[in-house]
Amino acid sequence: MAQARSSMQQIVQRRTRAGLVARDAERELFRANFDTSPEKERHRFLFHVHGDAGVGKTFLVREFEQIARERGALTAYVDESAGSVPEVLAAVCRQAGDQGHRFEELDKLLLAHRERRHEAELAALAALDPQPDAGGPSAGSMALARAGLAGLGLIPGVGAFAGAVDPGQLAQGADRLRSGLGARFRSHEDVRLVLSPESVLTPVLTKELADAAASVPWIVLFFDTYERTGPFLDGWLHDVMTTDRHGALPATVVVVTAGQRPFDTARWGGFADFTTVVPLEPFTEAETRNLLAVRGVTAEPVVTEVLRLTGGLPVLVSTLAGTRPAGPDDVHDPSATALDRFLKWEREPARRAAAVWGALPRWLDADVFRVAADCPEEQRDELYDWLSGLAFTDERAARLRYHDVVRAPMLRWQRTRSPRGWAERHRHLAGTFRRWREETEAGRDAAELWADAEWRELRLAESYHLLCARERGAPQAVVGDLIAACEQGEAAAERWVRLLEDAGRDADLETLTGWWRELSEALGEGGPAAVLDRLLGLLPQPPVKKARANRRPLVVGDDADLLPGLWPVPPGADAGRHDEDHEADEADVPWTGDPGPDSEPYVPGAADPDPGTLLPASLAVRLQRGAAVLAAARGDYGGAVARLRYAIRLAPRDAGLFALRGEYCRVLRQHSAAVRDLRHALTLDPGRAYAWASLGATRLALGAPAAALIALDRALELDPDYAWALIRRARVWRELGEPGRRLTDLDRAVALQPDSPWAHCERGDALRAAGRDEEALTDYDVALTLDPDYASAYASRGVSRFHLGRAADALADLDRALELSPSYAWARDRRDEVVRHLDG
Repeated sequence: MAQARSSMQQIVQRRTRAGLVARDAERELFRANFDTSPEKERHRFLFHVHGDAGVGKTFLVREFEQIARERGALTAYVDESAGSVPEVLAAVCRQAGDQGHRFEELDKLLLAHRERRHEAELAALAALDPQPDAGGPSAGSMALARAGLAGLGLIPGVGAFAGAVDPGQLAQGADRLRSGLGARFRSHEDVRLVLSPESVLTPVLTKELADAAASVPWIVLFFDTYERTGPFLDGWLHDVMTTDRHGALPATVVVVTAGQRPFDTARWGGFADFTTVVPLEPFTEAETRNLLAVRGVTAEPVVTEVLRLTGGLPVLVSTLAGTRPAGPDDVHDPSATALDRFLKWEREPARRAAAVWGALPRWLDADVFRVAADCPEEQRDELYDWLSGLAFTDERAARLRYHDVVRAPMLRWQRTRSPRGWAERHRHLAGTFRRWREETEAGRDAAELWADAEWRELRLAESYHLLCARERGAPQAVVGDLIAACEQGEAAAERWVRLLEDAGRDADLETLTGWWRELSEALGEGGPAAVLDRLLGLLPQPPVKKARANRRPLVVGDDADLLPGLWPVPPGADAGRHDEDHEADEADVPWTGDPGPDSEPYVPGAADPDPGTLLPASLAVRLQRGAAVLAAARGDYGGAVARLRYAIRLAPRDAGLFALRGEYCRVLRQHSAAVRDLRHALTLDPGRAYAWASLGATRLALGAPAAALIALDRALELDPDYAWALIRRARVWRELGEPGRRLTDLDRAVALQPDSPWAHCERGDALRAAGRDEEALTDYDVALTLDPDYASAYASRGVSRFHLGRAADALADLDRALELSPSYAWARDRRDEVVRHLDG
């Protein structure tokens, strides 16, 4: 791997590049790693640079990148402009192509991922279309909701519409989407490319890297601003580097991460022997003097002033050194303003103004600068080029960013000097970003927009400037976006939470800063669901009037005309349960009270809040509804019902809220309350297949199979492909002694949802009941392949194995079922029967 010898000029240029002459030890440490074979114990595969803001992490990483290029390495640099693993891989792919190494297969798959994602969003729109014939949640979709898929936006396209559609449709969206994807996509691989893109893309990345390693001596991947990207990148990177599940990584790959946080020994401790940690501190006085001397700044009064102003922070030292102050007269009467601190020796007024106004946006390109800058039109391009070369600006992903250490005092200077001018400039920028955002929206639906990184950045920029201008209504709009972002997933939620941090800090808005502290803590502890929970406590909710105690929900027509046999409720029916009704959505869940329409509302937050701070009712309903769906996703159905109780008081004519609360009451086995809510939902909207199906399931649990059949038939008239209703009706046929019809419905359900473990398990139960245990085993095996932790499938397979004379295998299955669900009474009874048989 011998390299051509460098000239004196090249060596001098390298040593003075980016003002990092004081980081000789760190650069030499990195350079020496290329002289050590990967097989040697001294070689390191991971470098982690960390330190506070302003110590020069990005400058050092860029220097590392230059060193790697000089050694012939293929390099890729990624920062917080990437918001997901696919976006990271797209950046790597693009930069590899710029260096003559096209990752054609990965590029093709990334394009397919974007296309399939859009198709999935269209499928989700169809699944969530709030038409009268919309279906209801299935056990499979509720299981996915509990796993967080439907609720947290990992089912593509669901999140963007969560506030606009019946939230009950969110719970069923997984079922409908799964069958929709199966119909749209050519293969299971396409479905994985949407629902689990990393599992498809990463093996192709390792293959592309291996192919590239045959023609380059090294491959170096740089992940900067790791405090931002680490939450979604760190686990994936750890898997890639420490396991072989994604394929073999070439030994000539070196990874560099850089962020404010120290090396994570909890996750990476086992990799410590292959890692070099590079902590960065401010420059010492000697290092600062050395850098100033290289830049020709040697006058002692000037050096003393630079030392005092910068505290050794490299970004500040480099900034002041770059202005080359001439002598002691330049440092008389130092000012604390941002202008004098960082532009003390810049005499050109237009340049000083351009640097100050350019600090207003969070990021710049030439177009944004033309809007932000207060300078003659003919000078703007020249001034932007000058600004791009300053030491405190950094161009990443074709955008210019100020270093935070420099930008913060510049913003503070503008805000305190002219509050009205500050607000007006932010309004002007917000209007520009709004116009650009609206241009991107033409002819596109909301799901497509939320998947568009450019649209998200424009929306964030617009919101940031409106918050900084303290525009009325801006916080409410941002809360609405934050709810939608939480429904999109953790990466989107993190960006909107960060927006609150940036606007609160830059505009000195303590309320926003407080929100950021609370919500960032919630995001770290429990993800997007916890963010919505925390919002409920932070934002005062609209008051509601107390309901009259004797008020009854309106019911159209006579009970017998609407659904014969629904009333009265059989005494003690809530306690009943059928042996085979053992799927996960009917687990025992504590209940805390009556959730009927006349109940007292759930009112979070402080009592008697300032009316001016209240959320609008529509936004409060959306927040409560989203929080209810996510609470149910975590299995907290009691909390979900409480939130819906308050939402219903705000929107008493919303049939979807009643239908969703009725379904959650059914899951809680509060059947009389469920019937009341579901009947009320159908009074408001008789065309809801979702509510009819849930009502049918509830009636079956109450021991009224004839009434249940009427409701489920109605659901399937509205939606013939409603798999959940088919499975529930199959249970009705079981109670009515119709095994043929039971199997017919289950065959149809499996055909609609071949990837549903619940559907296969139910058909297995029907086959077992018909004495066809060998066929039943096939369905149970499929169910357990799809869901290896499905307790019901283990129990049922155990019984079929016992019927076939395989008692030992049966015992193993039943033991596994009880290990997964210790309170599973039906499985325990069957196990006792097997044990008695084995004991003779």
